[in-house]
Amino acid sequence: MRAESVAKLVGIALLIFVIIIAASSASYVVQPGFRGVEVTLGKVSPVFKPEGFGYKTPFITTIVPVSVRQQTRELMAECYSSDLQQVKTELRVLYRVPESSVVKIYQQFAGDPFDSLIAPRVQEALKEAAAAQSAEQIVKQREAIKSSALAAAQKKVGDIVVIVDVVIQNIDLSHELETAIESKMVMEQEAAKAKFTQQKAQIEADTVVIKAKGDAESIKIRGEALKQTPAFIDLQIVEKWDGKAPLYVGGAGGGGVSMLLPAVDLQKTRATNP
Repeated sequence: MRAESVAKLVGIALLIFVIIIAASSASYVVQPGFRGVEVTLGKVSPVFKPEGFGYKTPFITTIVPVSVRQQTRELMAECYSSDLQQVKTELRVLYRVPESSVVKIYQQFAGDPFDSLIAPRVQEALKEAAAAQSAEQIVKQREAIKSSALAAAQKKVGDIVVIVDVVIQNIDLSHELETAIESKMVMEQEAAKAKFTQQKAQIEADTVVIKAKGDAESIKIRGEALKQTPAFIDLQIVEKWDGKAPLYVGGAGGGGVSMLLPAVDLQKTRATNP
């Protein structure tokens, strides 16, 4: 009886365990930022599972998560410029998988399309963009090269994956080429500085000439006014007068010292010497 009781307890425990396993196998949870691909005995369902809790056929059905978040991967690319200079670039590629492509991405690229789809297309697009420019232009026009490579990569990949952006983090050239480009840029900066100094000096010289012409024209106009209107001198005297009337005093008999005194000073003199 004891053995039978133990066997029953073991059987019940096994049954409860199987029920728990079956119940857990019959449900799934898709985490935020992911979509689930339903695979039943090797057959993929054409409809993805949204994020959240759900039920599935236990033991024979698996829900595989595929990320639809924006992802960032680094990529190295080697290319040649139009002047046959080797250019090594370090890229950062931003991409995401749209919901409509989740099942196809899982079937064709095991859920991660970067290595087999995105990276080769981006490298090819960058080589095409770099081949149309010299090494110097690649360094100077990094943004234009990036925009051209991004547009070409998006066209090559199509709408199965969204390539959000391609960032050129670093461009490596040979030491000799870097030195030559740096020397040329320094010479261009010095030439631009010399041109600016020359233009500044020319502007200052033109300003002096214009001012001199203005002063000469002003003197000429005043001379013409004095010549044509003698009363203009009287007007100038009146405008400059400070309100004190001058007085011309000569010596007795024409032999004394001539003086020009204001009227107030003359009155003071008369009051002191009546």
